[in-house]
Amino acid sequence: MNAEPGRIGALHDGHGRRFEYLRLSLTDVCNFRCTYCLPNGYRKPAGKAPELSPDELVRAVAAFARLGLWKVRLTGGEPTVRSEFTEIARRVAAVPGIRRVAMTTNGYRLAAHAAEWRAAGVSALNVSVDSLDPARFAAITGHDRLGEVLAGVAAARAAGFDPIKLNAVLMRGVNDDELTAMIAFVRAHDLSLRFIEVMRTNDNPAFFAERHLAGQTVIAALERLGWTRLPRAPGAGPAVEYGHPQAQGRIGIIAPYAQDFCATCNRLRLSSDGRLHLCLFGDGGIDLRPLLQHDDQQDELVARIVALTATKAPAHRLHQGNSGGTPHLASIGG
Repeated sequence: MNAEPGRIGALHDGHGRRFEYLRLSLTDVCNFRCTYCLPNGYRKPAGKAPELSPDELVRAVAAFARLGLWKVRLTGGEPTVRSEFTEIARRVAAVPGIRRVAMTTNGYRLAAHAAEWRAAGVSALNVSVDSLDPARFAAITGHDRLGEVLAGVAAARAAGFDPIKLNAVLMRGVNDDELTAMIAFVRAHDLSLRFIEVMRTNDNPAFFAERHLAGQTVIAALERLGWTRLPRAPGAGPAVEYGHPQAQGRIGIIAPYAQDFCATCNRLRLSSDGRLHLCLFGDGGIDLRPLLQHDDQQDELVARIVALTATKAPAHRLHQGNSGGTPHLASIGG
């Protein structure tokens, strides 16, 4: 574990929630065209600010680490489209106080680079696998690459990533009929499969209305099959995990429409252009980039983060059909 010079203490909001986990978006660019996120592919917004440089990213992580955040997840878009991905991962992992670096990826480069990224300090991995059927995977993502992605998962296991989690967005009439097959897959493999509810964003209201399926559907199916809820691990993300005595793996449910979903929130988000998002579905981020230009701005940056976090709302407003300022999930890393 790294030493923690200059650590100030735990970061809390006005509702008593403690923050240990930073989702750090490296880019909003993605090379996949997933139906629930970027069905028409990535299009650069007019006037889009440049992505944070590696130096700016490290200064940001250092400030959050002084406030007790010890887990960083590198997200996108697709984070590995950044040519400096390995350098960024290595530098983030070396920040004093950071104990775990995770990444979320569509897996298109994973088979070739898993060992390199593990050596750089990334230890935990989430890979998007929305179907175990190659044709359906291609229809959802726009890419016929399921075999490559699963080969990448195998390479990650060989490289020593732990934990390895597969993310599947659960969609009515698209992949909900694979629930039995996916549960069987997890029984036979030492990994975690996480079912994620489709979330309404500003770009997908019609898709959401047609395809949303409550996570409780999965929970009910699991409980009928003898799966039981597992204790929440320190620094865990939003998934509620289930296990079975005869299964090698675990199944998690991310259900943002469930009651009290926000009560255990422990994460903040920094977008690829330097905006702090207190909630995935907030009204917009607050620009921290002016405070990321020089090392001697750290005290001011830390004070700004503390002040802003204190204003975090108690919950999102998805139940009111309000997605805030989020155009799509790739925009600030999900």
